[in-house]
Amino acid sequence: MSASDSVSEVRPEYPLVPQPFRFYDGGVDGVEGEPEELAAPGSAARIELDRCTEGGREQFRMLRRIAYNDRHFGELLVPRQTRTFLSDLTSVPALFTWLVPKTGEHLPATLLHDGLIHPLDDTTYTSSRGRLVLRVEADRVLRDAMADAGTRLIRRWMIWAAVTLATMLDGRGTGWSKARTWRYRVPVAVTLVVVAVLGFWAFVDLFDIAIGIPKLPWMGDRPWFCELAGGLSGAVVIPLALALLWGRFRIAGAIVGVSMGVLLYVAVALLLITAIYQGLEWVTTWMPKILALVLAGAGTLVLLSVFAATLFLR
Repeated sequence: MSASDSVSEVRPEYPLVPQPFRFYDGGVDGVEGEPEELAAPGSAARIELDRCTEGGREQFRMLRRIAYNDRHFGELLVPRQTRTFLSDLTSVPALFTWLVPKTGEHLPATLLHDGLIHPLDDTTYTSSRGRLVLRVEADRVLRDAMADAGTRLIRRWMIWAAVTLATMLDGRGTGWSKARTWRYRVPVAVTLVVVAVLGFWAFVDLFDIAIGIPKLPWMGDRPWFCELAGGLSGAVVIPLALALLWGRFRIAGAIVGVSMGVLLYVAVALLLITAIYQGLEWVTTWMPKILALVLAGAGTLVLLSVFAATLFLR
């Protein structure tokens, strides 16, 4: 089946009207001599997971299939083989689980997406109509399915933008040529590098750190609140301009770029807090208890001294 066979002739209309009934119980595939349990349209979707760890990484084995009636592909059943298919639920860095949790109303859709991702030459995951679901279409299915599952607008578009970013960088399962894959990889890399560099530059400018680099034109040497406003506006306007390089994925580029620009400082702060926490865990786990108590006491005394200095030395 060619890549063009997966292209929709009639695109779903947007905005979508959420339709939760599109999810239903997908049954169980026949395994180890047990008969197959067919999907049951009209029933409630059942998510049954078995927690396991492989290589120290937490994953979940799906014990039942999820069925979803996509507006273009029709019935999608994932996984084709239960009990052996593993998922890490919603793939999101630990730093940002406050923004996109590992589980929630979007879980059925993210499990569905996990089951649809496959190499181009592996036709295991096809719709019940026999149509191959390429990776870009799987990303679109994820976005629509999250809407049907009740995921709020901003969260589902952020999740879709993140998986689209991964698709553009990876390129497998898309049906793209090498030239087209690099056509998408280059603007993604440019956007990530430019936003990261300008974010660091804006940080240096905001806190007037003297490291020998000029001021940003949209921040300059102004009162801090003016510099902050200029920095935030730049964190939105510049990624929007860079997103035009993403071509058909420019909406994903805008979401990724703006999110990265605005949340960069939050991510740095969370990294610092996480590093402190991991350090404390290491101390309490590997150091002798007496030494850990001595270090904790010394740290407390230092903080008390700093607190007293801020109160009385003016």
